[in-house]
Amino acid sequence: MKVYIDPIDKSILQRPELDAASLQGIVSEVFQAVEKSGDEALKAYTSKFDKVEVDQLKVSIEEIKEADGKLTDELKSAIQQAAKNIKTFHESQIEKVVEIETMPGVKCWRKSVGIETVGLYIPGGTAPLFSTVLMLGIPAKIAGCENIVLCSPPNQEGKLHPAILYAGQIAGVNQFYKVGGSQAIAAMSIGTDSVPKVYKIFGPGNQYVTEAKRYAQSMGTAIDMPAGPSEVMVVADESSRANFVAADLLSQTEHGIDSQVVLLSNNEETVYEVQQEIETQLTQLPRKDIAEQALEHSKAIVLEDKIELIAWINAYAPEHLILAVDDEDSYIPHIKNAGSVFIGHYTPESVGDYASGTNHTLPTNGYATAYSGVSLDSFIKKITFQKLTKKGIQNIGPIVEELAAAEQLEAHKYAVTVRLNAIAD
Repeated sequence: MKVYIDPIDKSILQRPELDAASLQGIVSEVFQAVEKSGDEALKAYTSKFDKVEVDQLKVSIEEIKEADGKLTDELKSAIQQAAKNIKTFHESQIEKVVEIETMPGVKCWRKSVGIETVGLYIPGGTAPLFSTVLMLGIPAKIAGCENIVLCSPPNQEGKLHPAILYAGQIAGVNQFYKVGGSQAIAAMSIGTDSVPKVYKIFGPGNQYVTEAKRYAQSMGTAIDMPAGPSEVMVVADESSRANFVAADLLSQTEHGIDSQVVLLSNNEETVYEVQQEIETQLTQLPRKDIAEQALEHSKAIVLEDKIELIAWINAYAPEHLILAVDDEDSYIPHIKNAGSVFIGHYTPESVGDYASGTNHTLPTNGYATAYSGVSLDSFIKKITFQKLTKKGIQNIGPIVEELAAAEQLEAHKYAVTVRLNAIAD
């Protein structure tokens, strides 16, 4: 982790760059193959990329039932409690239908309707992220999505991880498929004999999945948000505990070699204490090699001026922001760009990843400047309605006639005039 003391140029916060041209070429080839050969292409790519031969892409009922017996009671209990918290938080986002009379006889309202068919992509390569199943499946179910389709790469036995299947049952997933990577995104956006075409695709993934989601969007399939590798920014001061901060930083580095962590502090000594603690904790990590590579492009920045420090937070727009400080109230009102904020010394980012209730599918790569994380709203469409009485068209009709005539749209005007004439007769 490279240290910068009072830097001026914010370009040092630039994320690791990917070879976009190479990715686009590979993803385009995958989409074309899936469109041409369907299930056979999916099986071929699973063999090529995951080194697994899969006969049936759809997970059988028997496989789903078997999952329950392969998990400990402790893990099942933890998944159930996490699901309960996530459900509680997302149910609080349900909006009631409110009918408004904008003028006498003119009533308008808006209704939330679940997207009929949604696709959930669940990473399963270096780590089976069954927590993401809860984060996506539960709000989809609450929203009223009728078909919830899940795709995830199979393990070496040609099966999905039992925790993914167990979490999916709790969340309300309808269909599970053993296919991952960019080919899974292609399958859900195009549709094959086995995998249904969906209207919107959700979920994180590696650089190939991210590029595939962009490609799918260009073909007309909606996606949750643009995304990239996982990232965290931690703000620490003299009140911070170095072992807490180091653990928070390392928790993101183990996601992948392209993950990025940034430490901001007004105290140089704190930075070096955290660095020493990182070295100590790193030796204990099973995913040490991955974490070490991620740390190579991570940074520690010392800024004495708090206003300047906050400006760097908003410029970076982190996926996760941890305020490991005593005076968080002096920061919170000024945070404009962040996916999710974790406040105080006893709020690790891990709680949001798993069980606090908030959603962990968040904008990365600076997209927090304009995008929100996944919520109930992500799974619904909002349809507006209006209903006019005779009195209503009489009240609003002349206004519409005037406006339509000014825009020289005579048919628009006549649609009102013909009704006003009928009432007059």
